Amino acid sequence: MSTHELKTGPLEYRTQEGQMSILGFWIFLGAEVVLFSTLFATYAVLFGRTADAPVPADLFEPGITLVMTFLLLTSSFTCGLAIHQMRAGSLKGLITWLVITLGLGLGFLGFEIYEFIHYAHEGATLQSSSFWSAFFVLAGTHGVHVTLGIGWAVLLIIQLVKRGLTPVTSRKVFVISLYWHFLDVIWIFIFTSVYLIGMVV
Repeated sequence: MSTHELKTGPLEYRTQEGQMSILGFWIFLGAEVVLFSTLFATYAVLFGRTADAPVPADLFEPGITLVMTFLLLTSSFTCGLAIHQMRAGSLKGLITWLVITLGLGLGFLGFEIYEFIHYAHEGATLQSSSFWSAFFVLAGTHGVHVTLGIGWAVLLIIQLVKRGLTPVTSRKVFVISLYWHFLDVIWIFIFTSVYLIGMVV
């Protein structure tokens, strides 16, 4: 594929390869939308079918859920600051904000793991009922995506330290920022359609 360089625009878009890679990732995110749409639809169909297991209103804790939401949405903001630093040509600023983003992501995962363990101790597991199976698959799939994003970002930070800002590394940073923002959008839907509704119904 041609890597003809363009003289204007953000660094990640200055090669045809970079442009096509970013376009390809948008297509990948489209497939991810289909995946999560299916999981949300399954959850909606199975909502309320808790059998003899606890109901979500008894287990969902507003405090923990709000902290998780704050951590993940803040990480989206810091990820945006990382892109701003990249566009300004600051490698140090980029890495700093990426590390902060990862710290917030790890905090989110820590609370989610705690939450899942707490639910299991209270009798809500994958095997407890159709509702809890759908819940754990939906929330767990999102959690797995966050985990993969953190691992991916760690590898990218190592590349940035070794190679600096290039059209290739900047493209990778931009792509992972798209991925991270996508996960934040999915969490907003989980927060509203799963936790908020589950707390009142």
